[in-house]
Amino acid sequence: MFALILLALTATPDEELDAVTAIHGGPGPWAVAGYRMAKYAMKELGDDVTVKHESPRAVQYACIADGAQAATKTSVGKLSLTWAESTETKTTYTNVKGKSLTLSPSPAFIKRFKDAPREKAKENGKLVLSLKDEDVFVVQKP
Repeated sequence: MFALILLALTATPDEELDAVTAIHGGPGPWAVAGYRMAKYAMKELGDDVTVKHESPRAVQYACIADGAQAATKTSVGKLSLTWAESTETKTTYTNVKGKSLTLSPSPAFIKRFKDAPREKAKENGKLVLSLKDEDVFVVQKP
């Protein structure tokens, strides 16, 4: 576990994009946003979390779950990652003590990356890594 924490603290942007690509198949902006959200949640809740992603049944919104998986190492097979169809897009992270945090893509992120061209996936993914948290996601109030 220490090695994972150390890697997370020292990972370069290319290594982070590679982590997303290993799970998702490419570092598109929506998957990288999910990765960023998960990193934020783990900073707040600790590394041992479960993930519930809710979104419309559409690729870009569901991509967030793959980014969360890349960061948290949760999975459907381990029963630590779930997806549910919903009209809104949000991801809830819950730690072993039951504390939860729910994050959603920010309006600015949605406006900027909705229907982003696939041929610019890596370029946009790298850009998402460099944005301020509030430009990528919002923390929903309980």
